[in-house]
Order: sequence, then C-alpha cells, then structure tokens
Amino acid sequence: MNHQKGLWELACAAFTMLSMALIAGCDQGGGGEVSSKDNGKEATAKVIKVAFVTNGSSDFWKIAFAGVRKYEQEAKIQVDLKVPQNSTPTEQNQILESLASQGYDAVGVSVLAPDDQVTVLNKVAQKVKLITFDSDAPKSNRLLYIGTNNYEAGKVLGNEIVKLLPNGGKMAAFVGMFAVDNAAQRLKGIQDVVTPHDIQLVDKREDNTDLAKARTNVEDIINAHPDLDVATGLWSYNGPAIVAAVEALGKKGKVKPAVFDEEDATLAGIENGTVACTVVQKPFQFGYLGSKWLHRLATEGDAAIAAIPPSKVIDTGVDVINKDNVAQFKATLAEMKK
Repeated sequence: MNHQKGLWELACAAFTMLSMALIAGCDQGGGGEVSSKDNGKEATAKVIKVAFVTNGSSDFWKIAFAGVRKYEQEAKIQVDLKVPQNSTPTEQNQILESLASQGYDAVGVSVLAPDDQVTVLNKVAQKVKLITFDSDAPKSNRLLYIGTNNYEAGKVLGNEIVKLLPNGGKMAAFVGMFAVDNAAQRLKGIQDVVTPHDIQLVDKREDNTDLAKARTNVEDIINAHPDLDVATGLWSYNGPAIVAAVEALGKKGKVKPAVFDEEDATLAGIENGTVACTVVQKPFQFGYLGSKWLHRLATEGDAAIAAIPPSKVIDTGVDVINKDNVAQFKATLAEMKK
C-alpha cells in the first residue's frame, strides 16, 4: 500500500510539472510579444511596427528604398514600405489612417498636400510617432523632417540657370503639383535667384504625375514660346519628360533643361549634351536616416524625441551634376543601389 501511495504521489507531481510547462508555453505566444525568464524576472520584448510612406511610385524611390534596406540589415528590423499608386492625398490619407489604426509605433511620410492634409496628419500623430521626409508638412504636429531644404535647393538650381543665361532670358517650369511643399519651395528658390538677372518665368504647368501629360506639357510650351531658353523640371520624372520633348522637337542646344534628380534618362541627357545640369538630392539618406529615426522613436520614446534637433529638420543637402562629374556620379549611384 505504501509502495502504491508513493507511485501515486510521483505521478501527481509529474502531472503538475507538465501542466505548468504547458501553461508557460501558451503564455509565450500572444500579441506580438515574446516572454522569457532571467534570474526569476520576466522580460517582455515588443515587436515594433514602423512604416515608410512615399508620395507615389517612381525610380527616385528605389534609391530611398536601398537606404531603408541597409538600415534594416544593420538593425535587424523590418520597415514596411507603402506606395500610393495614384499619388493622391486621399489615397495617402487612407494609408496613414490605416497604419495608425493597426497600432504602428512610428510612421514616416512624404506629404503630398501639406496644407490640405494637416488635419489627418495631426490625427495620425496622436496615435503614432510621425515624421516627414522629402516633402514636409511644417504646420502639422510631425516630430521631424528629414530631407532637402527645398528652398535652398531651388536657389542652387537658380544659380545654375543664371550661369546658363548670363544676359537674361525666358524659362518655364514643370512639376506634378505646385501645391506640394517641395515643389513650391523649389520654384520659389529658383525665382528669387533668377528674377534679379532678368530671367523671366513665362509659363508653368503641372501634370498630376501623369507621365504622358508631363511630356505634352513641355511640347505645348516649347511650341507656344519659340524663344524659350530654359526648361526646368521640379520632380524626378520631369527631367526625362523634358529630354524627350526637347529631342523630339529638334530643340537640343536651343532649349536647355536644368532639372532635379537623377533619373537614368536625365543622366543620359547630360552625357549626350541635351541636359545642362541636374540638382540631385540624397534619397538614399531619406531611407536610411528615416528608418533610423523611426526605429529610435519606436523604441526610445521620449529620449528619442529629446534628441531631435531644435529646428526639427535634418537637411541632407544637394549636389549639382553636369557633364564634368556625371560619370563619377553614375558610378557612385550604381554602388548605392546595390
């Protein structure tokens, strides 16, 4: 009888241990959290959720995505990439509100319509740590802007246009939407520099990111202004559209494109003499630094916010690319894209 009682007590103890193990195993699986025990103290590591929202789809963003991937590899995290396919503020708002409702910790966005989207941006900023890159929304409650000082970048291109037209002349400007902060600031910077040098902005057109319209806009203005000297494109795809129109109309050497960004057709245009110059941003840094700050804000909270510069801006700078340095720039660009 005593022998049987001992076996029974042993079986009960084993069952109790097994039950405790099963309960502990179940506790480890819920809610995106992983639990562990260290010296009797339980620690829980939360899986962070961060996202990088562009203003549309173009080759420009491929370089930024390379920066995102580099930081992901270094920090061993995942950054979700969101691309509004129709490049509308409504679509971008829907993406931002969806991310906020899904419990994302930090979100970065290139804002399409800074003034019109303030209400939505502020609503999102109540739920997530919100930053901007490429196109800012300074009137919103975003914590930080990472990217180009677009007014200063416009002044840089303006100085290049003055070099092209030392005796004055006529120019036209093209972009997707002039209301977007980066477009408005770039154009203002250009005009503030060129106007005192008797360079007149005779026309400007927007295409709402319609690539076919981007080209026909250029053709229409060149035909309407036979004495046009310079065509400037403010967004990345405007450069290739201007190149195509200038070459198709036989205006190479007569209408000088002076544009922004480093699309392949723009760089090829510099090499063959169609394009005078392009002012390039540093989209790789948008992606890399943007991801780094999203990660910090998601994990460090108030400490990360305290580390933000007082200006709430990190200016990544610009470079001027022309025939003298285009070969070296292309080599550097190819390396970054790897």
